[in-house]
Amino acid sequence: MQSLRKASGNKLTAMMQVRNERGRYLEASLAQLSDVVDEIVIVDDASTDGTPELCRAFPKVVRLVELRRPMFGEEWKLRSLLWETAVSTDPDWLLAIDADEFLERRTIRRLRELIDQDQYDWAALRMFDFWGSLTHYRDDLWWNLHRRHTMMLVRHLPGFHYAYPKWDHHVPRLPFTCSALPGLRSELRVKHWGWAGDTSDRLAKYNRYKELDPDGRWGNVDQYESILDPAPNLVRWVEEE
Repeated sequence: MQSLRKASGNKLTAMMQVRNERGRYLEASLAQLSDVVDEIVIVDDASTDGTPELCRAFPKVVRLVELRRPMFGEEWKLRSLLWETAVSTDPDWLLAIDADEFLERRTIRRLRELIDQDQYDWAALRMFDFWGSLTHYRDDLWWNLHRRHTMMLVRHLPGFHYAYPKWDHHVPRLPFTCSALPGLRSELRVKHWGWAGDTSDRLAKYNRYKELDPDGRWGNVDQYESILDPAPNLVRWVEEE
């Protein structure tokens, strides 16, 4: 596969799955991505709020699949469909990102450095969970994703076996088989705003997790309960220029 690894001029395609994201962060997310990537591919999981219409307003969205029946209860199938749709556009690299995630400015400036090389085939970044506002992220026993790395970028190598674990929930955003390829753990950062809303917003997410995964088969019950912590440890975000 060495001959397929381009060290310059790589086409970067963002891939995103969405459901009822209108009125939250989707518009800002697509605006940022439109300035960063070459193309955007989206699978809409049977939204009922006009999310697909918002997606179509952005010219960089070159492929939009609209499901009639939601597949969130079988998330591995949803992830697989998104992957298959994205690679059908012949990307060189894929950025797996959610509608409530934003690249830090320094990450945007250095993104092309991560993909325009021929030494590694994936890159993992630091993901920060903002909590209750857009100024602070959570850092405690149950919310410390930023202390690890999240694989978000992967080179597309035709002929390589890409596969997702057959889990109903908490499926990794990229095929788990990518980890067999050489990769880079970068200190560049991503802001996750999904928990930045008010108490009622977090309570709705808590109830959804408890309904979908009451026994913690796919996640962790204690982490679910920690969503309701009235005084989590928060750290002020400082943007790295």
